[in-house]
Amino acid sequence: MSYLVLARKWRPKDFADTVGQEHVLQALINALETGRLHHAYLFTGTRGVGKTTIARILAKALNCEKGVTSEPCGECSACVEIDEGRFVDLIEVDAASKTKVDDTRDLLDNVQYAPARGRYKVYLIDEVHMLSKSSFNALLKTLEEPPPHVKFLLATTDPQKLPVTVLSRCLQFNLKRMTPRLISDRLTHICEAESIEAETTALATIARAADGSMRDALSLLDQAIAYCGGAIEEAQVAKMLGTIDRDHVVRLLRLLGDNDAKGIVDAIREIDEQFPNYSRLLEDLARDLQRIAVFQVVGTCDSEDDLNEQEYAELSAALPAADVQLFYQVAIMGRRDLHLAPDPRSGAEMALLRMLAFRPAAAAEVPGNVGGGGEHAPTPRTVAAAEQAPAAKVLAPPESPEPAVAAQSWADPDWSLLVGELGVQGAVRLLASNCAYRERQGNTIRLGLDPRSESLLTKQRKDSLASHLSTHFGEALAVEITLSADGGETPVQEESRMADERLEAARQSLEADPNVQKLKNMFGAELKTDSIELINPPQSD
Repeated sequence: MSYLVLARKWRPKDFADTVGQEHVLQALINALETGRLHHAYLFTGTRGVGKTTIARILAKALNCEKGVTSEPCGECSACVEIDEGRFVDLIEVDAASKTKVDDTRDLLDNVQYAPARGRYKVYLIDEVHMLSKSSFNALLKTLEEPPPHVKFLLATTDPQKLPVTVLSRCLQFNLKRMTPRLISDRLTHICEAESIEAETTALATIARAADGSMRDALSLLDQAIAYCGGAIEEAQVAKMLGTIDRDHVVRLLRLLGDNDAKGIVDAIREIDEQFPNYSRLLEDLARDLQRIAVFQVVGTCDSEDDLNEQEYAELSAALPAADVQLFYQVAIMGRRDLHLAPDPRSGAEMALLRMLAFRPAAAAEVPGNVGGGGEHAPTPRTVAAAEQAPAAKVLAPPESPEPAVAAQSWADPDWSLLVGELGVQGAVRLLASNCAYRERQGNTIRLGLDPRSESLLTKQRKDSLASHLSTHFGEALAVEITLSADGGETPVQEESRMADERLEAARQSLEADPNVQKLKNMFGAELKTDSIELINPPQSD
């Protein structure tokens, strides 16, 4: 017996076996159970998400010999023939190869005749957006006044190309892309049923490569089985797909955090020995940078797979938020322009070096840190705050080992500077940066939290902040945080205000520039102040 590929062998035969499209399945099940059946259904979505599969199951549900049902038996002649693609009353058409109006007219010539075997005559038109304008006009007449024994099931990857007159006569269901976690779970189930040994990380790699398509995932799984010749291992799958080992991606992120240009060049040299797909390398970097950015904002990240939350926490602490945004933008632009590079390796290498070259100057030009892998560079926020140091009232830890001295000489601190000195990172730093200092009562530090950042407040983070304060000041301190919209300026708000002030100063400086004035007078030019952006933060003297 010939081998049946997994994509066909494991194609769902009923609604219960279909995964990932519950919003569509529930609507169809309810319609079948209540008898409220429309004459035309349109299924839209990217490739391999189940459009034609769901349409065929619906055809079985309409023609099952036990009656219209949401649970077709799968055993009667109608169900079996539909599964095998030979049911006479299920007319499947690939519109990509039948685009002419004559083809459509020939197709619809027999619409008025009753079904030969089944309850309904079902027309399943795949890639319906490929029909010509004349073909749509021919189809439209039948969609307006269909015979009661006819159902139209239309599928397309591009619903925008369908005329609105057709869209308005169909019930439209938008199928979602499959998540990597959903695909990975399905692949695990299939491997267990097929008695195939597979590493979880290898299946996760295949799930990511499938790009939301379950059919592509099953095809890649077939390829992996043949390639690995037995157990499916992550290293073998990565080599098959040309993907990069996850450890290399994490290493590059850490090197970016350390501003270590030489280390990046060395890492790329090692990666190149694996004959990698550099486009996927930049894609993986962008994906992880996006999740790091989310983690820095909300303190958690639904990563689906890949890195665990502890690794995201460490990377979030090592990479300033401004750098994460810059690195992400450079990664996606570098991936877009990769085909313009002399070769993929140099294109990816230049994208990574560009990330460091365009870092905010305050982070990239700290002595001892340029290209060096030294201490983490301070963020622009830290440098800007340092410029105001003469006005700061932060109390340094007492030189005397007696905690009482610290308590007696206490003064209200500059909270923005103090947060930078405490050494807190990740979600705890985000919490502190969104708080405003109020007062100290006894051994309790009272802070006000912006209500918009309430999700950051947890007991664990508050206790961690109290521990850092106690260590900094050399005495046992507690922290009390209350929600307040007018509790004073938080470090985050201060940073935003300072950025606005610098931007306004830059605008005024450009307006007063003699060269700008000359251009205005000579050509009647106008300075578009809304387009002015700060490239570098101000440098300290």
